Amino acid sequence: MKTPSILALLGAFALSASAQEVKPLKVMLLTGGCCHDYKTQKDILKKGLEERINVTVEQIHVDDGSTKPPLPIYGNPDYAAGYDLVIHDECAADVKDLEVVKGVVKPHLDGIPAIALHCAMHCYRVGEYQKKATKDEDTTWFDLLGLQSSGHGSQRPIDIKFTDTSHPITKGAKDWTTGNEELYNNIDIHKSATPLATGTQDKSTTVVVWTNLYGPKKTRVFATTIGHNNDTVSDARYLDMVAKGVLWATDKLDAQGKPKAGYGRPEKK
Repeated sequence: MKTPSILALLGAFALSASAQEVKPLKVMLLTGGCCHDYKTQKDILKKGLEERINVTVEQIHVDDGSTKPPLPIYGNPDYAAGYDLVIHDECAADVKDLEVVKGVVKPHLDGIPAIALHCAMHCYRVGEYQKKATKDEDTTWFDLLGLQSSGHGSQRPIDIKFTDTSHPITKGAKDWTTGNEELYNNIDIHKSATPLATGTQDKSTTVVVWTNLYGPKKTRVFATTIGHNNDTVSDARYLDMVAKGVLWATDKLDAQGKPKAGYGRPEKK
């Protein structure tokens, strides 16, 4: 029997190592709509996430400042096919057509994880959203989020307090005070949600960071209501938290809050 040459062994090792390389998570980032500098924030988020974890962020952006931004996903319940996760960072408060909303949540009902940032909480409000929604059609979007919010106060700093530091997303997180931000109210916190942090302005305190298990497949959702202004979105603490949320939602974060093998900070080429 011939002994394999050193070159052959090295070649086999190289092929084995190549086969074990981890492909980046494919993430869709949805932005556009009222009241925010999405044109800038979409790039802050893409750069910040791709620098921190092994992801490729593809932007779906409409430069439309209305409360009914014409996002191309509407009417296409298969819009997230091929993606590992969708980040909802749109502000579409007056997109209220129930069939459209059902189409937006359909990929997540089917098991594709989600991140919901800031004004995503005030999107797709079918029915009387200013009181606790009880009708199935009125809870379509809130069921995905795990929390119902109807409004916010003026922009002032928010004191962030992490109330669950045992969760993989918040392990090692330190309380901080944001710059000017909007504190969103909590109309209802669903039983499927797990609060991770509260925010306080003056004497008002609400849940501002949480996770949710959505639908029969218990699809993972990470959400935070902070992130109105560019200073907050570009804050390393915010980007670190959202990056860990992406990994947790896609089951790529271990129990100690560390990225699983291959999903951490990518090496610079």
